[in-house]
Amino acid sequence: MTEAIAGTRTGTDRGTDAGTDAGPDRGTDTGPGGRSAARVPDVPGFARWPADGSAKAGGKALRTRVPRSAHAALDLDGARPDAVSAVEESNRGRIPGLAPIRVGRMAATPFAFLRGSAGLMAYDLARTPVTGIGAQICGDAHAANFGLYGDARGGLVIDLNDFDETVHGPWEWDLKRLAASLVLAGREAGADEDTCREAAHDAVGAYRRTMRLLARLPALDAWNAIADEELVSHTDAHDLLGTLERVSEKARANTSGRFAARSTEATGDGGRRFVDAPPVLRRVPAQEAAEVAASLEQYLATLSEDRLPLLARYAVHDVAFRVVGTGSVGTRSYVVLLLDHRGEPLVLQVKEARASALVPHLATAGFEAPEVAHEGRRVVLGQKRMQVVSDILLGWTSVGGRPFQVRQFRNRKGSVDPAALAADQMDDYGRMTGALLARAHSHSADPRVIAGYCGKNGELDEAVAAFAVAYADRTEADHAHLVAAVRAGRVAAELGV
Repeated sequence: MTEAIAGTRTGTDRGTDAGTDAGPDRGTDTGPGGRSAARVPDVPGFARWPADGSAKAGGKALRTRVPRSAHAALDLDGARPDAVSAVEESNRGRIPGLAPIRVGRMAATPFAFLRGSAGLMAYDLARTPVTGIGAQICGDAHAANFGLYGDARGGLVIDLNDFDETVHGPWEWDLKRLAASLVLAGREAGADEDTCREAAHDAVGAYRRTMRLLARLPALDAWNAIADEELVSHTDAHDLLGTLERVSEKARANTSGRFAARSTEATGDGGRRFVDAPPVLRRVPAQEAAEVAASLEQYLATLSEDRLPLLARYAVHDVAFRVVGTGSVGTRSYVVLLLDHRGEPLVLQVKEARASALVPHLATAGFEAPEVAHEGRRVVLGQKRMQVVSDILLGWTSVGGRPFQVRQFRNRKGSVDPAALAADQMDDYGRMTGALLARAHSHSADPRVIAGYCGKNGELDEAVAAFAVAYADRTEADHAHLVAAVRAGRVAAELGV
């Protein structure tokens, strides 16, 4: 396989001891010397039986090479790009006219700067200790990239929800990015330093304890563990209940219908079309709209066939360009308006998929960069591998030779703004997101191996919390450098958009 999720690393065997630690003799004959001889040979894609050693012990053994305390280290070399150069490089290939909006959003706060600088942090993380255990990682697992979204039955799910940078890589990178972002979000919210550090510390502790829980469960139970209704109790995040209820209420109203009502107008033939709302939403020329609409035929081929009768009941009415996100500003992103026979809308987002910002730094960490045939496919498959439940209309296509991902727009999405939380909620939010991250990683990495490495005590929690504070300090300095460059006129920025 050549896709990102099948990337091969050069460190410890990625499939370390994927079988069970121990268990009864199942369907074997006894061979010479009392050894069990399997009745069927090993089957590729399945675990071996009996397992070769203990997965947990294999993870624990990695502590000799990479002590858990080593994860406190942050060694920035002299070749590190400065903040302005990193932002300018990350703008390469984006729509030039939108770069000032992106810079303006990143210049707003240090936390916003972190959100837009996944590539710069990957450079730094590649020079920190790694265990060599690979997983499908989000690549941008900061505290604002967790949220609510709708499932196929109209319920709400909470999980990671941004996968533009997803790739097979070191699980530690996601955890450290989450921890550092919690410190920055807490500082922006006005929390004291002890509270900010505790949020990072508790996120790592929740990750570690959740991974230990998953390691003890049968494989199928672990795969489906920690249902959303159990999440608050599992992470002791009761102070967040009121906030989560308010976010859920807003998310239920955040639908295609509501967006269409605000962003479209009726046409003479009974249809609807988008209305310009610059600079965020703008209509596109007819030829560009036709090209985006035509790409949906290729998109249909990436969906499960049982979805096709549903989409066949909608007609494509209009296409518009819409600016999105902080790190994504400047990429090509469209919204497509579909209407059913009753005129009820469904809006799809067709969003450009660029190469993961982590790829140039994987080799430094001992992981091989993947060969990716289509970046939209990388994003979609990575998302499906990490989430418990994914958008049923998630797919990919190409427009004008560029790769795009396709998904529902405003699919009852909602999110907690970590920078607006009360001080007594920060550690709760840290525990909740840490548990969700562990669940996501456990779908591609053996939880027994990671749990074996993380262990029972808080040594890893303390180390990553120390890293998080140090990296938050570094990010604040990077942000100040960018702000100074904006004020000096070196970099154009459009603020408040």
